[in-house]
Amino acid sequence: MAQDDGRTKEVTREITHRGPVFAVEKIEFRDPRFGGRRTRRDIVRHPGAVTIVPVLPDGRIILIRNYRTSVEESLLEFPAGKLDRGEEPCAAAARELEEETGYRAGALRPLGSFLTSPGLTDELMHAFLASDLGHVGQRLQPGEEIVVHQFDPEAVREMISSGAIKDGKTIAAFFLWELLGGQVCPPYGEAVSG
Repeated sequence: MAQDDGRTKEVTREITHRGPVFAVEKIEFRDPRFGGRRTRRDIVRHPGAVTIVPVLPDGRIILIRNYRTSVEESLLEFPAGKLDRGEEPCAAAARELEEETGYRAGALRPLGSFLTSPGLTDELMHAFLASDLGHVGQRLQPGEEIVVHQFDPEAVREMISSGAIKDGKTIAAFFLWELLGGQVCPPYGEAVSG
């Protein structure tokens, strides 16, 4: 909470949950605009994550169908995953792409970063374009139910418009890629670094 603008004064901070992926922090503060009333916020503290737009040499885009327990639904989305402790986003993108799709990228290019849901979490998502892809085989983790699909960019755009794709990181990353003109990366060794 901002403490220097005279509007709020932090009272307490406490980690109320610590799991393998994220922690939940309870923050209480007083708001002088409302008679000093005590207010509480629960914030998901996240290590950050990556999502990848994999583009095949023929221009088709790889998406995965991934079962999401939180919404009890299989969603079409780009491969993605959290950053391991101390891991660079580019390394995480390469790892997650291989694990979830079975493709290795010869080139990775950063597309941008965005906050996934700042009203709830501090998670920062790093988006990458992957090209010069070679198939090496999936390495799924226990509990993952992932099927790989390939689509023309026009089909992806239509699925976003129709609501068939509703995963926010996928929608954001797709349009970041389109801002680059839907281009692919240069060959390995010439990739733009982030």
